[in-house]
Amino acid sequence: ESRWPFLFGAIIVPSLIQVVILPFLPESPRYLLLEKHNRSKAEKAFQRFLGKDDVSHEIEEVLAESRVQRNTKLVSVVELLRTRAVRWQIVTVIVTMGCYQLCGLNAV
Repeated sequence: ESRWPFLFGAIIVPSLIQVVILPFLPESPRYLLLEKHNRSKAEKAFQRFLGKDDVSHEIEEVLAESRVQRNTKLVSVVELLRTRAVRWQIVTVIVTMGCYQLCGLNAV
């Protein structure tokens, strides 16, 4: 019982290592390109990750994927339940997740 404070304090070591290393890690190229709109930093991050100089194909791929995601229509839960093809799957997932919450399985 006297070792519990050391067990709780052991989490400090990985946390400190992460805090020291974090500033040296590059940011996500997708984040830099899509959220920050900084193409030059995104290219540098891609070059660092992939180890090649020409990353224009990857940049264009990320931009094309972003355009596709923007054009995707979102569907509400009510619309999903009205669609006969997916209704049974949605009900099954909802009942399963409700059972997980009620039986305490997620706590294990």
